[in-house]
Amino acid sequence: MDHQTFLPCVSVQTMRASDQWTIEHGTSGRTLMYRAAMGVFLAGVWNGRIMIAAGPGNNGGDGYALACILAGHGYACRVVTSGGKRSGDGAFFAARAERLGVPMEPYAPGAFAGASVIVDCLLGTGFHGTLREPYADMIAEINAANAYVLSVDINSGMNGDTGEAEAAVRSDLTVTIGFVKTGLVAPAASRCISRLLCADIGITCLKEDARIVPHMMQGEGQILCPPYLDMELIDVSGLTAPGD
Repeated sequence: MDHQTFLPCVSVQTMRASDQWTIEHGTSGRTLMYRAAMGVFLAGVWNGRIMIAAGPGNNGGDGYALACILAGHGYACRVVTSGGKRSGDGAFFAARAERLGVPMEPYAPGAFAGASVIVDCLLGTGFHGTLREPYADMIAEINAANAYVLSVDINSGMNGDTGEAEAAVRSDLTVTIGFVKTGLVAPAASRCISRLLCADIGITCLKEDARIVPHMMQGEGQILCPPYLDMELIDVSGLTAPGD
């Protein structure tokens, strides 16, 4: 694929199927989670008081893996959890982060006060419907914070196919994982995203639902690149999780 010419754009369903196929054909979920976190680490700006808002699913797992990477590079960070059962790979990286001395605390009002950087790993592309607590309060507090906000994979609260949201995290940077989802380049998403990057973590794309192309190209099944999307990929596809 010529990354300079186009980027594949996929639905949430295609992304899930492609992820599962890749795992079934030899790349572990743990390694994919580590690659995702490393892509975020390479893209982010890390200074001051770093806080990671982690949900219970794989999106939260990316946050725990990121906490391990930050700690390993000498950056102090704190994880604020939403509660709920962690995914298997997420639990692995959460336990590793705790061994590395990363502080973790359940969300309470005021948890993000004084943050310099907030990493949004609350809700992934599978979210739809109405926000439950504590997510609505956490998203509102993140949006009110005077901090650099980085969303992982998708802005929490956003529909991954349409970009629509009753309430969603407003990010300075969103690093989407694997492939760009259709919702991230839909018109509604521009209200929440200032900059969008994509981390190539080595997932095989089973189907291109559309192609994102520069403005000089246009045709059937193509989406014109929005001004906030950087067409250059972060390539972490060759990495392997420690111990995997």
